[in-house]
Amino acid sequence: MEKPGDDDKLTVPLLEPKPATNKHQEDDDAEEDEVGSVRRRVVEENKKLWVVAGPSICARFSSFGVTVISQAFIGHIGATELAAYALVSTVLMRFSNGILLGMASALETLCGQSYGAKQYHMLGIYLQRSWLVLFCCAVILLPVYIFTTPLLIALGQDPEISAVAGTISLWYIPVMFSYIWAFTLQMYLQAQSKNMIVTYLAFLNLGIHLFLSWLLTVKFQLGLAGVMGSMVISFWIPVFGQLAFVFFGGCPLTWTGFSSSAFSDLGAIMKLSLSSGVMLCLELWYNTILVLLTSYMKNAEVALDALSICLNINGWEMMISIGFLSAIGVRVANELGAGSARRAKFAIFNVVTTSFLIGFVLFVLFLFFRGSLAYIFTESKAVADEVADLAPLLAFSILLNSVQPVLSGVAIGSGWQSVVAYVNVTSYYLIGIPLGAILGYVLGFQAKVEITRERLNRWYMDENGRSQNSIGNA
Repeated sequence: MEKPGDDDKLTVPLLEPKPATNKHQEDDDAEEDEVGSVRRRVVEENKKLWVVAGPSICARFSSFGVTVISQAFIGHIGATELAAYALVSTVLMRFSNGILLGMASALETLCGQSYGAKQYHMLGIYLQRSWLVLFCCAVILLPVYIFTTPLLIALGQDPEISAVAGTISLWYIPVMFSYIWAFTLQMYLQAQSKNMIVTYLAFLNLGIHLFLSWLLTVKFQLGLAGVMGSMVISFWIPVFGQLAFVFFGGCPLTWTGFSSSAFSDLGAIMKLSLSSGVMLCLELWYNTILVLLTSYMKNAEVALDALSICLNINGWEMMISIGFLSAIGVRVANELGAGSARRAKFAIFNVVTTSFLIGFVLFVLFLFFRGSLAYIFTESKAVADEVADLAPLLAFSILLNSVQPVLSGVAIGSGWQSVVAYVNVTSYYLIGIPLGAILGYVLGFQAKVEITRERLNRWYMDENGRSQNSIGNA
C-alpha cells in the first residue's frame, strides 16, 4: 500500500512545495520551471509571435501597398485626381474601413479564446456570424459611396475635387465588400496560426496590382479607370484564395461546413462587434478629420497632398504595428482561453519591446530621408518641400505609433474594447481635435499642427494604455 504513495511523490519532484491557488496557477508555475532561462522564454515567445505577426504584417503591407501604388499612379495623372483620391481613401474608406475592421476584430477575441479553450467547432460558427453582421453593415454604408460628391460639397470641399472623388468612390464599392471576407478570414486563420496562406496571397496580390496598374495606366492609357480597375481585382484575389483554403480542407478542425447555428445568438456577437467597432473607428476616423481640416486651409491642394503623403508614409509603419496588434491579440486570447495569465503577460512585454525597437529604426531612417520620399507620390516640388518641413514631427509620430496599436491589440485579446474606446474619445476628440483647431486656424500653424497633434495623441494613448495594462494585470 505504500508503493503507490511513493510513486505519487516521484511524479512531481521538481515542483516547489508551495500551495497553488488553482489549477491554472500550477500550470503557470510548472511552465516557468520547464522553460528555465529568460532567454529561452524570449526565443519561444518570439517563435509564437512571428508565426502570427509575420503573415499578418505581409497581408497589411500588401493591402496598404495596393492603396499606395494606386496613389503613386494617380499622382502622376494629375494633382486634382491625387487630391480626390486622398479624400476618398482617407475620408470615405477610413470611415467604412473603421466600421468593418473594428466590428471584425470581435472575431479575433472570440476565435482566439475559443481556440485556446479547444472549442474548435465554435470558430467556424463565429466566422459565419461575423459574415452576416458585416454584410448588413456594408449594405447600410452603400449610400455614402453612391452620394459621395454631394456629401463632400456639403462639407465645403472643392466642387472639382468632389466630382472626381465621386467617380473614385463608385470603384471602391466592390473593394468595401471584399473587406467583409478579407478581415474575417484573416482573423479566423491567425487564431489557429494557419495564416501562411495569407503571406503567399499577399505577395501574389501586390505583384499583380503593380503589373496591372502599369499595363492599364501606362501601356493602354486608361488613366483613372485603369488604376481603380486594377485595385478592385487586387483586393478580391486574397479573398478567393483564403476561401478556397478554408473550404477545401485547410482547417478541418474548425470548419465543418455551413451551419444553421450561425443564425442563432447573433445579439451577443453584435454587441461585441459594436464595442470593437467603436474602439477602432474613433482612432481611424481621427485621420479622416485631419484631412477634412487640412482641406479648408490656404493653398488646400498642396496642404492636402502633403498631408496625404505623410499619412501614407506613416501608414507603412502602421502596417507593422497593426501586424503586431493582430499577433498580440491572438497570443493574449489564446493564453487567456487556456487559462494562462502569466504567459499572456510575458507575451505583452515581448511584443511591445519588439515593436518599439523596429519603430526606433524607422524613426532614424525617416529623419535621414525626409522629403525625398515625397517624389514617389508626386512630381510637385511645392508638395515635396511641405513634406520635408513636416518630416521631424512625422518621425516622432512613427516612433509612438510603434507602441500604441500593440496596446490596442492587448485590449482586443482581453475583451477590453470598451475601455480603449473611452481612451480614444479622450485623447483624440477631447484633446487632439480642439487643440489642432486652435493651433491650425487661430495661431496659423496649418498642416504642421495636424502632425503635432497626432504625435501628442499617441503619447497620451501610450500612457493610458500602460495604465490600463497595469490595472488589468493587477
